[in-house]
Amino acid sequence: MKKILRVNDLRISFKTNSGNVQAIRGVSFNLFKGETLAIVGESGSGKSVTTKAIMGMLANNATVEQGSILFDGNDILKLTKRELTKIRGSRISMIFQDPMTSLNPTMTIGKQIMESMLEHRKMKRSDAKIKVIELLDLVGIESPSKRFKSYPHQLSGGMRQRVVIAIALASEPDILIADEPTTALDVTIQSQILELIKELQMKLKISIIFITHDLGVVANMADRVAVMYAGKIVEYGLSDEIYYDSKHPYTWGLLASVPDMSTKVDMLYSIPGTTPNLISPPVGDAFAYRSEHTLKIDFEEQPPFFKVSDTHYVASWLLHEYAPKIEMPEHLQRRIKLMLSEEY
Repeated sequence: MKKILRVNDLRISFKTNSGNVQAIRGVSFNLFKGETLAIVGESGSGKSVTTKAIMGMLANNATVEQGSILFDGNDILKLTKRELTKIRGSRISMIFQDPMTSLNPTMTIGKQIMESMLEHRKMKRSDAKIKVIELLDLVGIESPSKRFKSYPHQLSGGMRQRVVIAIALASEPDILIADEPTTALDVTIQSQILELIKELQMKLKISIIFITHDLGVVANMADRVAVMYAGKIVEYGLSDEIYYDSKHPYTWGLLASVPDMSTKVDMLYSIPGTTPNLISPPVGDAFAYRSEHTLKIDFEEQPPFFKVSDTHYVASWLLHEYAPKIEMPEHLQRRIKLMLSEEY
């Protein structure tokens, strides 16, 4: 497959009153043409900061200390504001979490979608209107000609999110970044939006980076998964490798946290402890203080990536040849099979 985006050794810090927060600590990954890459991790793991760097949308107190983001032969981190504007929203688009805050309440949805076409594709208004109606139909909006004149408050949450997706697709981007696009929606609508994104990816052959804290959300739509913790990728592999043969205790914790239909409220699992303070990151493995499989070396030295297969890499000392052999717990294997089944 053709490589469309390459993030290499990205390191980003944020200046705060308490000190510099080392939010991204050496993140590297590739995105290929037509694939869906899921970046998964708890809040504060660095998922959104990574994608905002790709979009050139970092806050003023952020500093890129090292690394590159290569897209179409150019390093996004070195582009001027004018050059970034040509890419952002055109070649690379983003779907945000809350559709109500993403839409202008004073403009009809038709005009909001047209803005992107007029700006990035230089279309005539008459042609753009036709394309907007086609796009509304593509994302599953009923009576698209009628809804063209609707305002955001006249639509349900699910319909507003479909409009946000339409805006992101209006410029026919190469890459679509979906930053927890179903968080503000109920479970039924969540499922519909996820299915829509999956269908659009197959129809339009675009590359998608899907950000989520929930491994269950992307179980049946991601081609590859990158698991992030404390500003680093700790496991990286094909979807089947992550779900059926994951090796990092943090990945196991995320999988165990996904509720299934048989889970009772008092049986919901959560990973013990909290994420480390990234003003002073741990010397060794940042997950060591929360893992039940910690080794002495975890407190002394950061683990390198160990190769499980040509597509599967894990940053854990448990993969060292001299480490005790610890496999994914059987009860978790059973839950994963249920999670990935059609009944889930």
